[in-house]
Amino acid sequence: MEKSTSRQQFAFGLLFGLWLTCCVAQTTPSSRATPTPTSAPTPSPSPSPKPVTDRLKVRLAGYPRKHNEGRVELFYKGEWGTICDDDFSITNANVLCRQLGFVAATGWTHSAKYGKGQGKIWLDNVMCGGGEKSIEFCKSRGWGNSDCTHDEDAGVVCKDERIPGFVDSNVIDAHVDENKVEEVRLRPVVAMAKKRLPISEGVVEVKYKDGWAQICDVGWSIKNTRVVCGMLGFPHEKKVNKNFYKRLKKRAAEKVSRPKVNVSAGGRPTSKAKANSKSKQSSPGKRLYLERQKNHFHIHSVACSGTEVHLAACPLEFSKPNATSTCEGGMAAVVSCMPGPLFMQNSGLKKKLKTSRNVRLKGGAKLGEGRVEVLKDNEWGTVCDDRWNLQSASVVCRELGFGSAKEALTGARMGQGMGPIYMNEVKCAGQERSIWNCPFKNITSEDCQHVEDAAVRCNVPYMGFENSIRLTGGRTRYEGRVEVLGSDSNGTQSWGLICGESWSPKEAMVACRQLGLGYANQGLQETWYWDSSNVTEMVMSGVKCTGTEMSLSQCQHHKTVSCQKSAAKFSAGVICSDTASDLVLNAPLVQQTVYIEDRPLHMLYCAAEEDCLSKSAAQANWPYGHRRLLRFSSQIHNIGRADFKPKAGRHSWVWHACHGHYHSMDIFTHYDLLNANGTKVAEGHKASFCLEDTDCQEGVSKRYECANFGDQGITVGCWDLYRHDIDCQWIDITDVRPGNYILQIVINPNQEVAESDFTNNGMKCNCKYDGHRIWLHNCHIGDAFSEEAERRFDKYPGQLNNQVS
Repeated sequence: MEKSTSRQQFAFGLLFGLWLTCCVAQTTPSSRATPTPTSAPTPSPSPSPKPVTDRLKVRLAGYPRKHNEGRVELFYKGEWGTICDDDFSITNANVLCRQLGFVAATGWTHSAKYGKGQGKIWLDNVMCGGGEKSIEFCKSRGWGNSDCTHDEDAGVVCKDERIPGFVDSNVIDAHVDENKVEEVRLRPVVAMAKKRLPISEGVVEVKYKDGWAQICDVGWSIKNTRVVCGMLGFPHEKKVNKNFYKRLKKRAAEKVSRPKVNVSAGGRPTSKAKANSKSKQSSPGKRLYLERQKNHFHIHSVACSGTEVHLAACPLEFSKPNATSTCEGGMAAVVSCMPGPLFMQNSGLKKKLKTSRNVRLKGGAKLGEGRVEVLKDNEWGTVCDDRWNLQSASVVCRELGFGSAKEALTGARMGQGMGPIYMNEVKCAGQERSIWNCPFKNITSEDCQHVEDAAVRCNVPYMGFENSIRLTGGRTRYEGRVEVLGSDSNGTQSWGLICGESWSPKEAMVACRQLGLGYANQGLQETWYWDSSNVTEMVMSGVKCTGTEMSLSQCQHHKTVSCQKSAAKFSAGVICSDTASDLVLNAPLVQQTVYIEDRPLHMLYCAAEEDCLSKSAAQANWPYGHRRLLRFSSQIHNIGRADFKPKAGRHSWVWHACHGHYHSMDIFTHYDLLNANGTKVAEGHKASFCLEDTDCQEGVSKRYECANFGDQGITVGCWDLYRHDIDCQWIDITDVRPGNYILQIVINPNQEVAESDFTNNGMKCNCKYDGHRIWLHNCHIGDAFSEEAERRFDKYPGQLNNQVS
C-alpha cells in the first residue's frame, strides 16, 4: 500500500513540476530589460519622400466592394495606413492598380466611399507622373505627414484585367489590430503531449512583450475555442476536461506553499530543514510564480461569435496595467482541438473523419492553399471571386480538414481553372459544414471568367517537418543537395545524403514542400556541379513518393541503404520554385475532332521512323496496303503560374531529318486505347517537335515560336495545338477488334518537366468502335473521370463521329 501511495505522489509531483515550469518559464513576460527604441522624428514636407527599402505592400479594403476596387491601404513601418484624397487623380489610381497587378484604373473615389480606415494616414497630396512602378516614388508631403482625417480616405477602381504573369495580387486577409494580439499558441502541460506534433491541447497563451501571457477563462465559451483552434490549423474543437487542469493547479499551488521539510527522529524539523524551508519559501522563482498567478492575465475576457478567423477580431477585455486582481473564480483558459485527417496520429480515427470529396484546392505551392474547385455532375469547376471573403474561405478550409482561412485570394491568384464556373457571390456565415450549404448565385459566362477564380490560404497545424531536411551546396536557398536527419541504431542523429538513383520530380516535389519552398522545378540525380566541401554520407535510398506526401519520411524507401553510385556527386538534389506550370488538355476538342482514317503505307515512312505505328506495321507489305488510324486534335493549355519549358536546352534537341524539325522532348504525350481491364490494346505517342504558343487569351502575348530554331514552350494563359492532320497525332488501331474501349491521353507522361499538378494531365473517354465508326462519350480530365460513367456506357452510346475516310 505504501509503495502504491508513493507512486501516486511521485506521479502528481511530476505533473506539478511540469505545471510549475510551464507557468514560471513560459506563461508570463520576461523580466529581462530591453532597450527602449527612440521614436523617429516627424518627416518634414518633401516633394519626393525617400522610397521604402523593402517592397511596399498595397491592398484594397473596405465594404461593399468587388475584388478590383476598394480603399487603398499601404503597409509601412509595420503598420497599415491609408492615403488622403487631397490632389488625388486617375494618374495616381493607374500607378496603384498596376502595383496591385491590374492593367489600369477605370476610376477613383474620395471621401471614404469604402468606409473609413484606421491607424495612420501615410500619404497626402500625392501627385504621380504616371510612369512610376510604385506609389512610393510619387511626389507627396512625405510619410505620415498629413492634415486629413479618415473621412478623406482615397479609393480606386481597377480594370478587371490582370497583368499577364503578375504574381502578387489583391489579398483579402484578416483586418485585425495585431498590436492587441500578436501571436497565439497552445502550451501543453502533460509531458507526453509536448513530444507529439501537432499540439492540439493546452493552455492558451498570447505573445505579450518579450514573453507569453495567459487568458482568464471566466465566461470562456466553445465559440472562443473554435476560433483559437481555427487559427492554429484545426477544423474542429473538443470539450476539455477542466477538472483535470483544476486539480493540477490546486496541487501545484499546494506544493509551492507547503514545501517538503525534513524532520528529526523526534518528529521536529531540523535546523537545516528550517533554513531550507525558509529559503525555498522566499526563493525568487516561487515568489514569481505566486505573483504571476495573481495579476499576469493579459486578457480578462473573450466573447467570440465563432465565425472570426483571428482571436484579435473578437471582443476582448484586457487586464489593466496596474490591476492586482487575479482571475477571480477562474483559471488559465485551456482548449482542445481536433486535427484534420492529414495531421492525425490515430489511424483509426483518421478513417472516421473524412474530408469533403466534392471540394478541392488546386494550384497552390504549399499545403492548405490553392484555387477553390467544386464538383458537380462528375465535372470539376471553379468559384467566382465576387464578394469572396474570409468567412466563405474558412468554410472551404475547415471542410478540407484545415483551420480557418488565413487569406481569401481573388483574381486567379492560384492560376486559372478550366471548365465551368459554378458559383458566384458566395455568402457563407462561417458555421456551414460545406460551401455547398452557403447561399450563392448560379452564373453565366457573361458574369465571370476564369481570371476571377477564387482561392484560399488556410491555417495549417505546425508539424515541424522542415526541421528534418535541409539543402546544401546550392547557390541559393532554393537549390542544393537534399539532406535528411536520420538516426542510427544507438539513437544518434546525423545528416546524410539521399541516393540519386530513381529520384524523380515526384520525390523532388515532396522535398520542396517539406522545406516550405513551393514546387520542384527540377529533381536532380546528379549534383556534381555544386560545392561538395561539407558532404555527408548516404542515409536513404530507393525513395519513392506519390507526390502528395508532406514529408519524405512518409514515402517508401529501402530499409537498408542500397546505392550503386554512392559518391556525393550522385546524391539527390532539387531546384525549388514559388511558381510552376500546369498543363491541361481541352477534352471537348478531342471529342469534336475524332475520326478514323485508312492511310496508305507509302505516306507513313516518316511516321514509322519515329515509332508512331504499332509493331505489326513492321511485317506489312510496304509500300502497299494501309494502316487504320484513330485521329484527333489536342489543344494543351498552360493554366499554371509559370511557363512550361522543355527540360533539355536547345543544344541537346534532336534533329529529325525525315520530318525536318527538332524534338525538344522525346515523348510529350501518350495516346492509349484500353480495354475494360485497363490493358493497352493500342498505343501511340507524340514527341514535342514544335512546342509553341499557337494562341493566347486576350491580353496575353505569345513568347514561344518554333520558326528559325526559336525557343520552345507554352506561356501562361496560352495553348499549343496539335491538329488531327499532323503526323503521329493518332493511335494505330489496325489490329483492334470492334468493342468498347477507353481512350486515354496523358500529357508530360514521364513528368520530365515539373508542374504544380500532375493529376489533371490525363484525359479519358468512353470509346465504342464497331469496325467502321467510332463513338466517344464522357470525356473527363484527370481525376474527374468517373468509373461509374464507364459502367453506364451501353445505356448512352454518345456522339456519332466521322466514319472511315
